[in-house]
This record gives sequence, structure tokens and C-alpha cells, in this order.
Amino acid sequence: MKKIYEAVDRFCARNPRFGIPNLMLYLSIGTVIVYVLMMLSDYTAVSFLTFNLASVLRGEIWRIITYIFVPLYGSPFNLLIALYFYYWIGSTLERQWGTAKFNLYYFSGVILTVLGVTIASLATGNHWLGLAGTHYVNLSMFLAFAALYPDAQVLLFFLIPVKIKWLAWLDIGVFALGIIRSIIYPDIIGIVVPLVALLNFAVFIWPEVRYFAQRKQYQHSRQTVQFKKAVKQQQQQRGYHHKCCVCGKTDADYPDLQFRYCSKCAGYHCYCEEHIFSHVHFTED
Repeated sequence: MKKIYEAVDRFCARNPRFGIPNLMLYLSIGTVIVYVLMMLSDYTAVSFLTFNLASVLRGEIWRIITYIFVPLYGSPFNLLIALYFYYWIGSTLERQWGTAKFNLYYFSGVILTVLGVTIASLATGNHWLGLAGTHYVNLSMFLAFAALYPDAQVLLFFLIPVKIKWLAWLDIGVFALGIIRSIIYPDIIGIVVPLVALLNFAVFIWPEVRYFAQRKQYQHSRQTVQFKKAVKQQQQQRGYHHKCCVCGKTDADYPDLQFRYCSKCAGYHCYCEEHIFSHVHFTED
């Protein structure tokens, strides 16, 4: 899993312009358009956008992507709140990770979901197993946001301030409940889709989990970073002096890139010139 992430990280470092900038804005607009079409007629009017293997085998390959625009909310109020929330989360992740990595994260979740449903369809012999919306892909995106910003706050019901890390446990509960219910009332799609979303989350969030574990080692008060000690620690790792904690670039691969150590982070954390002013600070627990 770690090797997969490192390969993704290298690809993003070498192709920073890969992907669609402001992806969540376009996804939100597309979802609203499909919702309006549903309101003007009914769900069957947009059924040609949902994914099922039988239709794809007949040549309707657009379903591999268009299913992500099918809304799963009946109320326009609930839809707008959900779209705004996920737009905020997605935009924040894109600023933190960069367009390339965020696009890879989201679309790998979309593609893994399609592959999971395809395998389930072939295994059961039911090629009409349907898929609409990106409910679990969005939930896994929220888990990634919670891993990066656990202490960020949102107003629950527009009144109660709640930290993201507590909502993350609720998110995990939704995953667990969906899987358990699908096992009790046999629904192979309900088992496969959340599992592949969690797999995608595990691959991309690997370094953040590792960095959070390292934060536990720093129990001292905030102090000025000792640059010589930090450089010495980096020299003991894989032959490079500096490595960015966000994008993974090293001075060995990018000799012309400048690297700095953040004095506001707890411990010794190095960042390239692209992320020294835009990263999430490591704090004391």
C-alpha cells in the first residue's frame, strides 16, 4: 500500500497540472443539472446515466462516468447542503494536496467503485446490478479531510459547533452500518461499494496516518526548529537531505527547489517552497 502511494506521489510531483482544477465545482453543477431534469420529469428520465454492466456491454460506455452526477437526495434543501459541504471539503483537499493528487483520489474512488460493481455483477451473473451516485466516495473524501483537519469545526444544524474528528466517527459508523446491513439483507453492492471506498482512502491517506503517529513522539513545548539537527535526521534517510512532508519531493530529485523547515510545527518537518506557506501545521496533542 505504501509503494502505491509513493508511486502516486511521484506522478503528482512530476505532473502537477494533471487533472481538472476546481473539480468539485463542476461535479456540483452537473449534479444540480441532473436533479433539475429529475424534478421536471421523474427518475426514469435520467436512468440512462446510471451504471450497470449490461448497458455498458451494449455500448453505453458513458455510464462509467455519468453515474457520479445522479443525486441521491430527494429534497432540494438536503441536496444543496450536501453539495456545499462536499464542495468545501473537496476544495480544501485540492488546495492541500494539489489538483493532480485530489483528482487521482476522487477518480480512483470512482473507478474502483465501477470495478467493484463489475466484479460483483460477473460473480453473481446479474449484469443489471445498478449503481448511482458517489455516496461512499464522498464519505471517504470526508474521512481524508478529517485526517488532515481533525480539529476543524463545523456548525451542526447551523447551531452546534462540532469538531470534524467527532463527525469522522459518525462517518465510520455509516460505513460499518451499511456493510452490516448489506450482509444481513444480502446486497453484494452494499458490501463492495463501501469496501472499495475505504481501500481508496487507505492508499491515499497512508503518509498522513504515519505523520500523525509521529506527532505522538513530540510532547515538548513549541520551540524554534534546530535546522542542523533536522538536516542530520534527513541525511540518515535514503540519501537525500530534504523531503517535503506534503508532496514528497526531495532535493535529490529536484536540486533547484528550495526547502524550508517550519518553525510553527511541533517537531522537525520540512516543506518545499510550494508548500511552506500552505501546509497544515503539526501541533502538540
